[in-house]
Amino acid sequence: MKVIISGGGTGGHIFPAIAIADALKDKDPSTEILFVGAEGKMEMERVPKAGYPIAGLPIRGLQRRLTWQNALVPFRILKSLLKASGLLKTFRPDVAIGVGGYASGPLLYTAARKKIPCLIQEQNSYAGITNRLLAKKVKTICVAYPGMQAYFPEGKLVQTGNPVRADLTDIDAKRIEGYAHFNLDPNRKTLLAFGGSLGAKTINQSVQALIGKHDAPEFQIIWQTGKGSWNQWEDKVSELDTRGIHIMPFIDRMDLAYAVADVVICRAGALTISELCLVARPAILVPSPYVAEDHQTKNARSIEQSGGCLVVTDQEAESKLLPLAIELLHNENKQKELKDAIRKLAKPNAAKEIVDEIWKLYKANQ
Repeated sequence: MKVIISGGGTGGHIFPAIAIADALKDKDPSTEILFVGAEGKMEMERVPKAGYPIAGLPIRGLQRRLTWQNALVPFRILKSLLKASGLLKTFRPDVAIGVGGYASGPLLYTAARKKIPCLIQEQNSYAGITNRLLAKKVKTICVAYPGMQAYFPEGKLVQTGNPVRADLTDIDAKRIEGYAHFNLDPNRKTLLAFGGSLGAKTINQSVQALIGKHDAPEFQIIWQTGKGSWNQWEDKVSELDTRGIHIMPFIDRMDLAYAVADVVICRAGALTISELCLVARPAILVPSPYVAEDHQTKNARSIEQSGGCLVVTDQEAESKLLPLAIELLHNENKQKELKDAIRKLAKPNAAKEIVDEIWKLYKANQ
């Protein structure tokens, strides 16, 4: 079977796509896979590192502010449609998959017109615009949350959960490796802080305040700043490292970061929550207020109601996040309570279930 997977822009789209590709290979190692992303976006770097080929489309989204670049969007869409058509003609996939993000639009639109069976995977409780536009064109829509018939035709829906990377299973066995990888002290508590692949200003500011009050012997920090905030910290890496503060623009070995984390501070994107459920780590979620329909708050409150996390709003973070994180690091009973609750929400077989749906499409078209 030959499969083309399109989408990206952020880790929330890219990592589910890689998890699906890995599960396809696990089921049948002879499966041929080609990724299609947007030129200049992070998938063009992350996908090859995962061992898969990728082609880029010159697609861009509309900027919210007035800019001359918006005038180029129609031309970029047309050019992307033409390139997508060429890729489909050359690669000749049996199934096309979209995971959201700009690149999946031209690719799946063109694939559907060529009668190639198409599947989309929606990670969030609020459907992205690309997937909503594609819904009528595709055969199957795999979702993570109930109630998605508000956005998609009900007869096409399959609730699978979000696929997460296979390396996140059984992370407790990687704890010793994690301490060595990040040069951490196994006898000290570890705080993991990240704001997604692009970073989060509120979380970065809170960790910065924490560093100002950080007593080195007390606990240590793994901090992903995101590429946008990296420049202001790059020249301080050596100094911070000696204080047990390990800072980087992007964490390549997220499995090892989760393995050593006693407490996690992060946003409440759908993929992040799926990962937290699988790795069962005590977390303080700070939902981004800058997303459609405030869906990160809905994600976070759902986990909170199940007893699986603590929630601090973006507006409250400056005053509440720092003391709450320190308090949780010292409260092992509360940590255990959160871990036990969030573990019950995990969907470890999501990628396999999506692969089963892909194979159904393939067999139905033979």
